[in-house]
Amino acid sequence: MARTAIASPWKNGVERKQQRALKREAVLAAAAQVFSESGYHRASLDEVARMLNVTKPTLYYYFKNKEAMLFACIEHGLDLLDAAGDGGATAEATGMERLVAYLKRYAMVSETDFGRCAARISDMELSEQSRKKVRRVKGVIDRKIRELVAAGIEDRSIASSDPKLTAFALAGALNSIGHWHLDTAGLSGDRIADEYVNLLVNGLAPRQG
Repeated sequence: MARTAIASPWKNGVERKQQRALKREAVLAAAAQVFSESGYHRASLDEVARMLNVTKPTLYYYFKNKEAMLFACIEHGLDLLDAAGDGGATAEATGMERLVAYLKRYAMVSETDFGRCAARISDMELSEQSRKKVRRVKGVIDRKIRELVAAGIEDRSIASSDPKLTAFALAGALNSIGHWHLDTAGLSGDRIADEYVNLLVNGLAPRQG
């Protein structure tokens, strides 16, 4: 006698992992929004749970505590900033052109919830171990900007004599987007990126004559 096919309500291992990953991403996105709006100390995990229509204990299935959730938000924001350096300009582009392409992508990330977490919340809120990881990624981003500035100085498309100081100034200016953008209505990410980068690079362009 042939058995009747029964659709199992239990997901297989691959499906369970996929579902868990999707739910973790949702928790992280909600947490980033709450952290970026309220800061670390005033942020409530009850609010994160309400946004997702789950109970607060459910959040601890994905992150062991509030600090771990904050670290994941900052780390993801920094990863996005780091990835902004990939592509965006041809190999034949000048150092200035490559720098502009990178800064525009950096600015776009800075006005997202994850970018705001990375910019607005001090890594001193994290444990020493997490703080070291965050600062390691920040170091990678800083070196990337310095290398682009140095390349522009070498090909004379950038008028600067100090890549380190220039990189600090550029990153500091772009990070400021995360501090004020929530309070400003009617400005798109593209508009903010273009305006900021145009202002910044005008000071780096070689003077004519």
